[in-house]
Amino acid sequence: MSNAVIQLIVLAAIAIFLIIRLKNVLGTRDGYEDPVVPMARPEPAARQGFEVIEGGPDADIADHVALDSPAGQALAKMKAAEPSFSVNAFLQGARGAYEMILMAFETGDLEKVRPFLAPEVFAAFDGVVQDRLAKGLKTEAEFVGLRELVLQNAEFDPASREGEITVRFGGELISVVRDGAGAVVEGDPRSPRKQRDIWTFARKMGASDPNWQLVATGG
Repeated sequence: MSNAVIQLIVLAAIAIFLIIRLKNVLGTRDGYEDPVVPMARPEPAARQGFEVIEGGPDADIADHVALDSPAGQALAKMKAAEPSFSVNAFLQGARGAYEMILMAFETGDLEKVRPFLAPEVFAAFDGVVQDRLAKGLKTEAEFVGLRELVLQNAEFDPASREGEITVRFGGELISVVRDGAGAVVEGDPRSPRKQRDIWTFARKMGASDPNWQLVATGG
């Protein structure tokens, strides 16, 4: 047998081998075949049994009171009356106001905080200050810090658009009362005392004046 014939036989065998291998790998398409079905996309969460809440709860309120409580509902109405109102921002302002008003009362310098006090509250504070002066007493005070700040209640009057927020404060301060001779008659200059107050602030929502006024005090 010639070399040419042998080469043809070898090449034919290789071709047959490759055809068989390709059929095994790729398969064949004989007759009718089902069309290719694209992979189904997952359904939205709402269709899989999960409820989608647009916007979600108002964390600015929920962080301090229950949303369905009377206080929570009152705060929501305040926000509806004044969309820029923020409970967190209010509490930050209340923190600063507490220290400023408390120190003004302790040292007897109430004029600088008069705009933040309702007339009846100013009168009550000023009465105590004037009584000290009449007795020749002088108070020295230093604010140490605030250890408690809790939103306790809130109310809203839709007719007057007035909102009221009650806050419980727990502070520490060093307060010393001295007589005319400088002797300590009350307090300890080396030991802070704990001070607890419940204050109610009020403001007409939507008013141009952003300041809240202290309208009631308690302990």
